[in-house]
Amino acid sequence: MTHYSYDSLSGALNGLKQRGYTEDFNLKENCIICATKPLELKPEEFDIEEVPRFEGMSNPDDNSVVYAISSTYGVKG
Repeated sequence: MTHYSYDSLSGALNGLKQRGYTEDFNLKENCIICATKPLELKPEEFDIEEVPRFEGMSNPDDNSVVYAISSTYGVKG
């Protein structure tokens, strides 16, 4: 797996979009759902490929995490 380095949360989101991670996924009870397609993915139907994390400048407890996900259906987000 290639490692990418990002300076900010917005930089990570932009970099991922440029590499094809264009969809937004949200958690549901037993799956993740795609915001723009009628698609529900169970854990065995997707892989987490990257997990960039960011700490807040003034408060280390202020964290953000982005999950780069690819599905078995070719949808990435």
